[in-house]
Amino acid sequence: FACASKHSGNYCVTASVNQVDFLNPVEVGELLTIKATVNFTGNTSMVIGMRVESENIRKGYVRHCNSSYFTMVAKNDEGENTKVPGLILDSVESVRRYVRAIKRLQQGRISSSIFSDEVFDLDTFLPMLHGQNAKLELDS
Repeated sequence: FACASKHSGNYCVTASVNQVDFLNPVEVGELLTIKATVNFTGNTSMVIGMRVESENIRKGYVRHCNSSYFTMVAKNDEGENTKVPGLILDSVESVRRYVRAIKRLQQGRISSSIFSDEVFDLDTFLPMLHGQNAKLELDS
């Protein structure tokens, strides 16, 4: 929220959480640090990449424990979506993050379209169930 609001200059709301990867546990008493970056900007939305690190302050080690991607939408004072500033891509890393966000958005759109109730084709996906821990009992 803070990262998105700071970039846009507006109040922001969460539109979706694309991916959350839990990599390592956080132990009781460890200090957490969340690093957030604007990875992508659309017209009114932003993809915020977050990296969570845990630090064992007694033993002195830091571990990457979580990564996630939130889509945030900027709102004006009337609660309507409002334009966000674009990004200045000033490093190879910023370009990598931007392009990765584009690919993630494209994959989400494809997945949403082929799995919608209106167009889902059961016969196309039935072979994927072979060898899975599921029993198929469809009503005729």
